[in-house]
Amino acid sequence: MTQNIYDDQTFFDGYAQLSRSVDGLNGAPEWPAIKKMLPDLKGLRVIDLGCGYGWFCRSAREQGAAEVMGLDLSQKMLNKAKSMTHDEAISYRLANLESLELAENSYDLAYSSLALHYIVNLPQLLKTIYNSLVSGGYLVFSAEHPIFTAPKHQGWIVDAQGQKSWPVNNYQAEGQRITHWLAEGVVKQHRMLGTYINLLIDQGFTISHLEEWGPTPQQIVDTPALDEEKERPMIFLLSARK
Repeated sequence: MTQNIYDDQTFFDGYAQLSRSVDGLNGAPEWPAIKKMLPDLKGLRVIDLGCGYGWFCRSAREQGAAEVMGLDLSQKMLNKAKSMTHDEAISYRLANLESLELAENSYDLAYSSLALHYIVNLPQLLKTIYNSLVSGGYLVFSAEHPIFTAPKHQGWIVDAQGQKSWPVNNYQAEGQRITHWLAEGVVKQHRMLGTYINLLIDQGFTISHLEEWGPTPQQIVDTPALDEEKERPMIFLLSARK
């Protein structure tokens, strides 16, 4: 079962301070790239897997989605999302993505932001998503890049000249990684990029676009803290169709 770290008060309080929590999608530097990968949302039925505060759910409705369902394992996240949402076409549901059941042919778009790297039984989840989409339906998601998740002890190596390098040891050793981010003992799942792609292909998806995201020069000028992100991909973005 996926760890419910977001209901840990220390983690939740730390997460609330992040720019993507305070400023929503505009606070997520990868959002402009993801937005380009999305289809026209007018009239679509959308599901957000790991919806958090519900920022994407509300954005989808602003872009014309007919109805949106947001799922999350964290009751604290759902409570926050509900408090920020005043739209009867958006609904939220407590759900464990590891054992998710969805009606077949129910959605035009499945979206997920930085959630799939927590999932142990990813093949089963992708099968569920595939079956829930209509023919021609879309899956668009982001996840932590395998280069980022690979090392058993995540962190920069800095040489005498101040040059930062990210270790990529243990890349082919897929499985659990325990990290210390916002709280102790955050459990994630490391998979090679090829594994993600092959799991999608095995389920029948056609991959439309893969981006190993990095900040633009202008983003680095606007937010200097992003400068180190150009040294290695922290996340990847992927769109696929049924």
